[in-house]
Amino acid sequence: MSISILRTVDGWWIETPAGASQIPTDATTTRELLAEADAIRLLARQRPVDLVPLHDLDLLSPVTTPCRVVAQMVNYASHARDSGFDPRSVPTTFFRKASGSISGAFDDVVTPAHVRFLDYEVELGLVFGDTMRVGDTITEADLPRLIAGVVVANDVSAREVQLTKSQFYESKSYPTFTPIGPRLVLLDASDFAYLRQDLRLTLSVNGVVRQDGTVADMISQPLESLRVLSRFQQMDPGDILLTGTPGGTALKAPPKAIEKVAALLSPSAKWSAFFRSQAKNPKYLTAGDVIEATIRSSDGAVDLGSQRTTVVDEEVNT
Repeated sequence: MSISILRTVDGWWIETPAGASQIPTDATTTRELLAEADAIRLLARQRPVDLVPLHDLDLLSPVTTPCRVVAQMVNYASHARDSGFDPRSVPTTFFRKASGSISGAFDDVVTPAHVRFLDYEVELGLVFGDTMRVGDTITEADLPRLIAGVVVANDVSAREVQLTKSQFYESKSYPTFTPIGPRLVLLDASDFAYLRQDLRLTLSVNGVVRQDGTVADMISQPLESLRVLSRFQQMDPGDILLTGTPGGTALKAPPKAIEKVAALLSPSAKWSAFFRSQAKNPKYLTAGDVIEATIRSSDGAVDLGSQRTTVVDEEVNT
């Protein structure tokens, strides 16, 4: 049975259909909380007491900072096709995000003043519950030990920074560019089958669905991703791996004919022409847009909840 964990300034909570029950713990970080996972599972099986209505809780990200935030590039076949790649030839690759980009599931997404092309990417986040060391041999049986739980994440991206500077770290690391939550869903061993086939990721902007796909569309499933990542990157309890996004982002590769013409231009001319065309794309996020992102299984047994964030412009002091 999966267990839904919430976090507020007052501590940690177990979510139930009738409300939330506070966990008696001194843990202040996700890492510290996950060290008590067995006790939390026992507590969840008991009759909850002193329930608090969910709407009374002001939720924070259930992943605390600082932590490692590692993300996968192009890991859904639909996203690969949108990006102009053949899914059969896409390698398993990663980049880092600053953990200072993490925010809550209902916090505003703040657009820096210099960013015009703000994009969204709903992603399944794997939260580590044990250390994965460089050189470890990862098997299917290791997944329940290594991955304590899962969350909804949005890998918000400043596309002009990403493309013109080939800079993933900066373009995806501004404050509020990684909304996480609302829940950290702790998984039982039997729940890991959902991570291969039956979790649906959906993202809408102003009520219009932009992304809608399942983890079955992943190019590298979690086991293969961890096997590659463990070649060079240690992950510790409380760290998070974002596992890619389905197709449907605002950014898409230009048609092949346009790419051939652009190849004849200087880099500055090429990017100038590209962003002139992107300025006509209404799918980029602007102030006032409301983003809703959900991840859940078709049977409802694993439900990561729904985050709702509003895009606002950065306040610039003059």
